[in-house]
Amino acid sequence: MNKCSFTSEYDIVVCGGGIAGISAAVTVARAGRRVAMIEKSILPGGLAVSGLVNIFLPLCDGCGNQIIFGIAEELLNLSVKYGPGSIPPGWNGDGRNKISRYMVKFSSAAFALALDELLEKSGVDVWYDTVVTGVEMDKTRITGIDVFNKSGHGIINAGEFIDATGDADIAKFAGCEVIEGESKMTIWAQQASLQQSESAVKFNDPELLNNMVKLGAKESGEGHPTGEKIQQGIDGKTVSEYSIASRRHLLDYFKHQISEKGENASAFPLGLPSMVQLRRTRRIVGKETITANFANKKIENYIGAVPSWKDNGVVWQIPEGALIPEGCKNLAVAGRIISAEEGPAWEAVRSIPAVAHTGELAGKLCVGRC
Repeated sequence: MNKCSFTSEYDIVVCGGGIAGISAAVTVARAGRRVAMIEKSILPGGLAVSGLVNIFLPLCDGCGNQIIFGIAEELLNLSVKYGPGSIPPGWNGDGRNKISRYMVKFSSAAFALALDELLEKSGVDVWYDTVVTGVEMDKTRITGIDVFNKSGHGIINAGEFIDATGDADIAKFAGCEVIEGESKMTIWAQQASLQQSESAVKFNDPELLNNMVKLGAKESGEGHPTGEKIQQGIDGKTVSEYSIASRRHLLDYFKHQISEKGENASAFPLGLPSMVQLRRTRRIVGKETITANFANKKIENYIGAVPSWKDNGVVWQIPEGALIPEGCKNLAVAGRIISAEEGPAWEAVRSIPAVAHTGELAGKLCVGRC
């Protein structure tokens, strides 16, 4: 058994420093509770930053109506605060615009800096480079999170906990039921291009410098690389296999650029993802589950709603029970791991605005119980 080198005490602990975790932690801090956010990397923002998924999908329903407000809208504005990108015309605060959808493309690096600033101003105690290794339990309650960092093994105690890991790690450690998903291979990376740079100067448009290469499967699953394994769930081997295979495809892409254009190849790699770009790993089995029947259906006990980013006019209401796993009394979840069935429902809750929204909802839920 590992010797405990340190302990810390908080009101609420948020595990995961992606968009869901940041939204939850900021919500808790603004409510006056002492909160820790534990993140295994040294950057905030999860897939939006380290995964280079740089599209903040719509806050609106595609029919002119803004559906998500609150922290999700605040983060959308922050994503373009220090980098290229701009709010679409017409979204001036009245929540209606039938000309364009309320979404932006951002620089992941610029977004990370804005998120650092937000966390510091909000008073969140951030634990970077800290890996969760397990949980301490008292029957059906978590009493502490086991962690490891440069200080050694430690326990971070609290009264309430939020799982925003993206993989339902805390729920799984606590013995809650989880369901594994399926991920076809999608690879996003940042590239530099002389042609794009020339266009950026010519048209005085810095957004053109935010140049991405996107390989592999689309959201529909079409385009999954031939011969590559479709990943089921997640474990240590999955992360390694997927990461190595993804970079191999990127290398082949840039090799092709060189073979086609020689030493004067216009495109070269500028930034690689530093976290695995898996779409669906694990989700919880909650007290309630969002199903396909929830689309445009009024739910009596709903606490939030998210629009479909694919289908105009489709809105999914979120019941409180979708954030509460069975079997643990002081754990809430946020982000893509909430209880939503495979298919359109899970697809709807995985987008950046949806995970920000559920992070805020989970934060409010735990503040109310704390």
